[in-house]
Amino acid sequence: MRYFIILALSLFWAACAYRFGYGDRSLPGGHQKVAIPVFENQTSLVGAETYFTNAIIREFVRSKVAEVTSKDQSQAVIEGIITEIAYKPVAQKKGGDSEDRVTQLPSDTVLTTEYRIEVSATVRLRQKSDNQIIWQGGFKKEKTYSAPQIGLEVVNTANPLYNHSARHENIRLMAKDMMAEAYGRMTENF
Repeated sequence: MRYFIILALSLFWAACAYRFGYGDRSLPGGHQKVAIPVFENQTSLVGAETYFTNAIIREFVRSKVAEVTSKDQSQAVIEGIITEIAYKPVAQKKGGDSEDRVTQLPSDTVLTTEYRIEVSATVRLRQKSDNQIIWQGGFKKEKTYSAPQIGLEVVNTANPLYNHSARHENIRLMAKDMMAEAYGRMTENF
C-alpha cells in the first residue's frame, strides 16, 4: 500500500506540469490575421501549388489559430515555395525474364511497377509591418506507390492517364501531410 501511495503522488506531481491535449497554439508574434497567397511552384508539375496552398489554408481554417484574410487586412503573410518534385521509377520488370509472371511482355521492354515521388518545400511567415521573416521551415517527404496496372496477363499496363491521376493524388496527399507538419511547427508554443 505504501508503494501505491508513493506511485500515486509521483504521478500526481508529474501530471501537474503536463497539460493534456494540444494546449494553446499561436503564430509567432501573436498575429491573429494571416494572408496565404498561392505558393510559388519552381517545379515543372503544373498545379502542384494549389495542393500546398489549399492544405495550409485548411489547417488554419480548421484550427482557428488565426483568421485567413486578404493581404490588405493581414498582420502576417505565409509564403510557400515548392522547390522540388522528383518522380522516379523504382521497380521494373524486363521482358524475357524467366521469373516474370507477365509472360506477354516482349523482350527488350521494361514495365515500371513502382514509382517514388520526392517533394521539397519551404514555408515562411513574414511579418507585414517590417517585412521581417519571423519563422521559416523546410519540409521534405517521399512516397512510393505502385504503378496502376490492369490485372490481366495479356494486358499488363494501364492508360497513362491513370498514372497521371495516381501521381497527382499522391502529391496532393503528400502536400496535406507536409502542410499539417508546417502548421504544427509554426504554431507550437515552447
